[in-house]
Amino acid sequence: MTRGNQREKAREKNLKKQQQNKKGNKNDGLSNLQRKEKDAEIMRQKQAAAAAKKK
Repeated sequence: MTRGNQREKAREKNLKKQQQNKKGNKNDGLSNLQRKEKDAEIMRQKQAAAAAKKK
């Protein structure tokens, strides 16, 4: 009956993995539009910093 034990262990491992994936949600309750705006602002800042460093 070791197979049953393997299945149970695999189920536990998968459940734990799914719970960790839910924790890693980066939206922080933002709508898609708000998230895109936030990401765009971050990219603008990075580009400005890279341009300043290049000069």
